[in-house]
Amino acid sequence: MQVVRDGRALRGRIDVCRRTGATVGFVPTMGALHEGHLSLVRKAREAVKCLVVSIFVNPLQFGPGEDLDRYPRDEEGDLALLEKEGVDFAFLPGEEELYPPDFDTKVQPGAVARDLEGAFRPGHFTGVCTVVLKLFHLVGPHAAWFGAKDAQQLAVIRKMVRDLSMPVRIEVGPTVREPDGLALSSRNRYLSREERERALSLSRGLFAARRAHEAGERSGAVLLDLARREMEGLVDLDYLEIRDPHTFRPVPDPVENGLLLVAGKVGSTRLIDNTPLGKEAARAAGEEV
Repeated sequence: MQVVRDGRALRGRIDVCRRTGATVGFVPTMGALHEGHLSLVRKAREAVKCLVVSIFVNPLQFGPGEDLDRYPRDEEGDLALLEKEGVDFAFLPGEEELYPPDFDTKVQPGAVARDLEGAFRPGHFTGVCTVVLKLFHLVGPHAAWFGAKDAQQLAVIRKMVRDLSMPVRIEVGPTVREPDGLALSSRNRYLSREERERALSLSRGLFAARRAHEAGERSGAVLLDLARREMEGLVDLDYLEIRDPHTFRPVPDPVENGLLLVAGKVGSTRLIDNTPLGKEAARAAGEEV
């Protein structure tokens, strides 16, 4: 595995691969890698000849008072994991590599980024789109892999790629969970033992609603109430809603297909999770149906 920190050097090395006819795959990450990231790396490794994984904690997608300074970083451990997975290039740019001192051009996403995470984290998706666009230009991948846990981010990136006619295929990997149901997240390491127990109410609530939907329940109010009951008093909710997995518009009754999405704080740690309701939503979330 080659570790590259300079964008121009990365382009040159990938061009050598591309001239041999190799397909290029890309998995962008912010590091602190866990099994969720590695599941995407493995999917990409199976699909392409040349695999690039980036590690960059993107300051542009953190708002004032968020956890940029304490976001977990483990370069040595991350590189060891990527080496084990057979990654060809690990791209670790410094901040000035992507954002030089006079940088002032940003990508402004549209309606799909407006609500939910977009409302609670103003500017977040502008930062996501800007860094992903820059990384796509540097790597030039044929395909890039993203996780379904960050469902709105996935929808925003898919829309950006379509709207800007970018020649990259967006692939999705389903949410990876601990055996007890907690969705894997780099931020889980912030949780105390007691907070982690409380955080399990997120997946319990989502799964309760999903089971009811699979059993025939189609009332959005009933499905949301089932989920909320599990979380009440344990999570300080920002939102709990059912949205279209592509447009992120509200899904009217009867709910045939949609994503049940939740975000909230457990202690000082903000977590997000979601589960699909219906086969179409499950396919959008990367699940086999």
